[in-house]
Amino acid sequence: MPYSLRSFLVFTLALAGLISWAGCDNNPVDDSGAEVDFITDLTITPNPSGSAPLTAEIRLTTSRPVQVELFIAGRNGSSGDVQHRFDGVGQQATLPVLGLYPTITNTVTLRFFDESGTFLGETSRDITAQPLLPDLPVVTIDKATPGAMKPGMNLVGYFGYANGNELTPQRPFIFDADGAIRWYLDFTNHPSLSGLFYDVGVERLANGNLYFGDGSTGRIIEMDMMGRIVRTWDMPGYNFHHNVLEKPNGNFVVTVNKQNVFTIEDYLIEIDRGTGAIIREWDLNQSLDNTRRTWTNNNRDWFHANGLAYDPTDDTIIVSGRTQGTVKLTNDNEVVWILAPHRGWQTAGDGTDLSTRLLQPLDASGQPITDAAVLEGTTNHPEFEWAWYQHAPKLLPDGTLLLFDNGDNRNYSGQPSYSRAVLYRIDDDAMTIQQVWQYGKERGEETFARIVSDVDYHADEDNVVFMPGAAGPGEEGYGKTIEVDYSTRNVLFEATIDPPIAPFGITFHRVERLPLYPPD
Repeated sequence: MPYSLRSFLVFTLALAGLISWAGCDNNPVDDSGAEVDFITDLTITPNPSGSAPLTAEIRLTTSRPVQVELFIAGRNGSSGDVQHRFDGVGQQATLPVLGLYPTITNTVTLRFFDESGTFLGETSRDITAQPLLPDLPVVTIDKATPGAMKPGMNLVGYFGYANGNELTPQRPFIFDADGAIRWYLDFTNHPSLSGLFYDVGVERLANGNLYFGDGSTGRIIEMDMMGRIVRTWDMPGYNFHHNVLEKPNGNFVVTVNKQNVFTIEDYLIEIDRGTGAIIREWDLNQSLDNTRRTWTNNNRDWFHANGLAYDPTDDTIIVSGRTQGTVKLTNDNEVVWILAPHRGWQTAGDGTDLSTRLLQPLDASGQPITDAAVLEGTTNHPEFEWAWYQHAPKLLPDGTLLLFDNGDNRNYSGQPSYSRAVLYRIDDDAMTIQQVWQYGKERGEETFARIVSDVDYHADEDNVVFMPGAAGPGEEGYGKTIEVDYSTRNVLFEATIDPPIAPFGITFHRVERLPLYPPD
């Protein structure tokens, strides 16, 4: 709980080693016009880290113990409101201010409560945040259905803007239900992250901080919402690419390149969160067949690992390989199953007959599909399609597997062009797979993204989010995040993210719906 106020004094002391007020180029906003008489000091520093332009910090001292709630009114009504009650009661605190609007003057209201929750009064201060960087995208809300869509804002793993032949450091940002960007990180002048390449993007840790890998520095990084590095993990002997997965025990599973090896994007490692030690390696050259060329002619990047999921029921890892399929692996690097068309699977590097690990598709009634053309992938069954060049595996609470089916080279022809969110039910013992849900095929070319992209499931709302991150032609491309009701497939929320330039056609790898403030 990085922003908890369990005790104002304890909280301030705990953060003393993480927060530095010295050397800030921003002029603090002085205290004036308090509406309550127990504030003895209130100082505001905009963007104290220098990396989060739409943030500020409030240093507060009061003459009596209080609990604080922060409020920023939405520019276009309550859909843009920011409201957060900090945990705990005390007399001193350093309060993070998140969700400032760029350029305009924001009124930030602090509301005070005593130990019993009785309202004591409030005070307001004005903060003017910096303008947005010109390389951030325009976000258009195409549809929003309050009450039906998952509450929160949208964290975008923005790919970045091409500046000549160079990319700017990649910049995650958050936009609200009105399409306004309310938070972003700018590492242009950062001492170690000015060349940040986080690839798939940023996610929130269980402790509320953000985490990502950096291909430029070869580290896993934990960062707070103010843009301060909390901790890093090195990966000696490996280079980061694509994805970091936080396991329930806190350890990280990372897609990596092994140094001094010819092939790339075909190793996984597990990092012990506490010690930083690399405790496990998966070599996909051993568990799979690195000579299989059914989906690729690339001898070096033959697998292209791009996404990870963890199955707690049997302590296994699910890895998506863009040019091979989706594979479930034990901790001993043994293949449990392979989700891919059946063409071309022979012998693994460790001698395993991979044809015995292929999943048997079932129709809607649970009967095996025996059509050789469907099994090979040259045609589709009315009730079953394979995923092609997929991304973003997600294991749902009921054990079903959600994928972003990019559809590149679908049925070995690529026509027609469409991407899907697709949900499969897999029986590990029977080695069967059944398609139980899909969305996106009906959208056709509009949401076709042959690369990158994401899917999510919101269990509380029973909604699926379909996120093509590289739609549209080339550098004129765009991304979309589309939340649909699982039962009806009705669109509940849709936003178009339109960058000035989409380098390599990519707008984003991932979007996550989350509360702006981490839960206390």
